[in-house]
Amino acid sequence: MKMNKNALKIFSIVLGVILISGCGPARQTKAEMFPLMYSEAPRSILILPPINLSTAANAKEYYSTTIQEPLAYKGYYVYPYEVTSEILKQEGIYDTELLTNVPLNKFREYFGADAVLFTTIKRWDLRYLVIGANLVIQIEAKMKSTKSDQELWRYTGTVVVDLSGGNSGGGIAGLIAKAIVTAVNTAIVDYVPHARTANYRAMSSMPVGKYHNQYNKDQNVQIIVQAAPKKESGK
Repeated sequence: MKMNKNALKIFSIVLGVILISGCGPARQTKAEMFPLMYSEAPRSILILPPINLSTAANAKEYYSTTIQEPLAYKGYYVYPYEVTSEILKQEGIYDTELLTNVPLNKFREYFGADAVLFTTIKRWDLRYLVIGANLVIQIEAKMKSTKSDQELWRYTGTVVVDLSGGNSGGGIAGLIAKAIVTAVNTAIVDYVPHARTANYRAMSSMPVGKYHNQYNKDQNVQIIVQAAPKKESGK
């Protein structure tokens, strides 16, 4: 039996929609992705100093100054980062790497925190192109419970900021002008807003906390399922 032209056209459209939807990113609800965030319902979070694996010496300082705000907006009580990091320094702990084997219940005992946030700066690079430049920030973050030692939430992502000069006209003069603007932008770039963008993007998948007006109302919000982070070679 032959299909008529209209039936064949409809079939092609439906098949195209199925193929497109099948190629899209996988999604799950927040409750499916992070069930322990709802069952344990942490209220207070202690931020540990970021682990800096990038080549930028100041990345840790830029990133840590902007991590508290988005967590507070998500409805959690966040221990003041400057205070807690200073207390850790007084105890001789300058790097989060030194805390990897510390039982998490110690943070509950000393600070009263329900959860601890670990962050790793994988990349913080200025990437130069022929007539442009990008700032690439790659972050891994995870929240762990001080009650159960279980991982409550995880995020891995990259923010790319265009530092080029935009459209400066055509011809050689335009290319030179764009290159000059790019050079100026990279020289005076303010890293703090870009670090803040990276943090807000990271926290967007996190279920909201007790002090947010959507608390216990976002279980069915769908988010993109992230691939498991790749292990570093030699580890």
